[in-house]
Amino acid sequence: MTGLGLVVGEDGRTRCAWHGGLDDYRRYHDEEWGHPVTGDHRLFEKICLEGFQSGLSWLTILRKREGFRAAFAGFDFDRVADFGEADIERCLADAGIVRHRGKIVSTINNARRAQALREEFGTLARYFWSFEPKPKERPARVDWETIRANPTTPTSVRLSKDLKKRGWTFVGPTTVYAFMQAMGLVNDHVEGCFCRTEVETKRNLLQRP
Repeated sequence: MTGLGLVVGEDGRTRCAWHGGLDDYRRYHDEEWGHPVTGDHRLFEKICLEGFQSGLSWLTILRKREGFRAAFAGFDFDRVADFGEADIERCLADAGIVRHRGKIVSTINNARRAQALREEFGTLARYFWSFEPKPKERPARVDWETIRANPTTPTSVRLSKDLKKRGWTFVGPTTVYAFMQAMGLVNDHVEGCFCRTEVETKRNLLQRP
């Protein structure tokens, strides 16, 4: 360990410590988490999977992600919006995912809500990225204590409220903030993590939707 929230890997690189040295979790940390995403299907997938994570660990969901993708048509929300009772029963029988009726039904509901968002905003990305926090809303320094102390933010509360008003479910402010962290709307790689600079460079070059 190099300090609170950081760890040096076998490759000599300093990372956020939360990956716990697990190969799949480390790859997720290095290659996905925090890297800005503007693809509608990826955004829809992530906010649904964050809902499935509620009460569980993200590692559990990550290791079932391919199962979720197979069960939910690659998170093509136009296809998921057409799911009916037979699809719900199919998902409930699928050991490759988390078999929670409420969360399965929520995913179908949210697919229909995603269609409405696209109709209004053109893309889901344009809607979600409109909630990217202003620099003044971000902490002066992103360290482990700051992240642990702020599982929600004023922005995630606003986004959560707006989604709920539009009929989305399983989108509480903590769930929404985890989505924002993962999709790069904020860069919460800890100061000192090698990914922080990489992610910030991508964010600076990103053409916002």
